[in-house]
Amino acid sequence: MANGPAVDISIKKKQFSPAGKTLFSDFSLTVSSGEVVALIGPSGVGKTTLLRMIGGVDTDFAGNILIQNVAANEAPPPGFVFQDARLLPWLTSIENIKAVHDKIEVGVVETLISRVGLTGYLHAYPHQLSGGMQRRLGLARALSVNPQLLLLDEPFVSLDSIIVDDLQALFQSIFTADKPTVIIVSHNPEDAARLADRAVILKGRPAHIVADFNFNVPRHDRGPIEIATLVRQIQTAGMDTAC
Repeated sequence: MANGPAVDISIKKKQFSPAGKTLFSDFSLTVSSGEVVALIGPSGVGKTTLLRMIGGVDTDFAGNILIQNVAANEAPPPGFVFQDARLLPWLTSIENIKAVHDKIEVGVVETLISRVGLTGYLHAYPHQLSGGMQRRLGLARALSVNPQLLLLDEPFVSLDSIIVDDLQALFQSIFTADKPTVIIVSHNPEDAARLADRAVILKGRPAHIVADFNFNVPRHDRGPIEIATLVRQIQTAGMDTAC
């Protein structure tokens, strides 16, 4: 049974200033409970802004975003994972998690840190962690906030392929075990092909959906051939569909 909440997005209009270009207009998208959805599109299309609206951080738009039928800005905050870990450099691993969840028990923090593969680094500072380890700690922090709704903003960018493979395996294991609702923002089709149940491709200004398709092969059954096929499918949809 899926644990994560459903997300219903209906944006009539989003722009950053009255004279600015419209970022979203008459945009709608529904994410089912426990679904892993990848939003794929070029830089500047509005993917990160959409995540911020889903997370209830950006409320300056016309329309509604509901998390399990509750307005996004009134729903429990999601667990965010950013493209840079955004750790506080003067705090240890444990302290970085407690900084966003001050009432969390130390034993729970230790379990989360162990779960993401950082046993032995409980009291390490961010500068003592590699880039991949910092992303792992960022995931642990997100899980401490809300393990049922995870918003991932380019979580694997600027990392080498071996580290990305390890991180994607970690994320996949958590998705499988916890069944959260997950929305991944990426410009890389391979992130979707490896991790998502569904890919939504965005283009244009205002941003609109040019392709939306479910993957037939379950995430845990995809080998290199299936992943390569899905990458080509995403690339073809992105290139061949008019803006």
